[in-house]
Amino acid sequence: MFHYYDIDHAEIFVFDDFLIKQVKEGHVIDLKETKELQAILKKHFSKKNMAYISNRVTSFSVNPLVYKEIEKISNLVAIAVIPSNPKMLASAQFEKKFYNRPFEIFDNLSASILWVSKIIQNKNKDM
Repeated sequence: MFHYYDIDHAEIFVFDDFLIKQVKEGHVIDLKETKELQAILKKHFSKKNMAYISNRVTSFSVNPLVYKEIEKISNLVAIAVIPSNPKMLASAQFEKKFYNRPFEIFDNLSASILWVSKIIQNKNKDM
């Protein structure tokens, strides 16, 4: 079972231990969008570790400074990005420099889900 959100700038699929976000074409992800994400995270993951998967199926921009805000979410233990073209790959590699927790780039959704699941399992063992 999962929860689905269709908000102004994205579609969000919330699962037990992670969420998948697909930003809509042409949007810019900035602090306003980060606050919306934080509200969803608080609602579904307030007392447990979780991961964020960015499934980049459309073209959009990210203000890399949002990663400093995202790092304040203590139970967000990993970010996975699935770029769909070389330009998105280059953007994800640049964004990775701004985030000081596990952040990996994948070719497909299945691999990213396996990776975030392992990170979450390891973090939960440490608790």
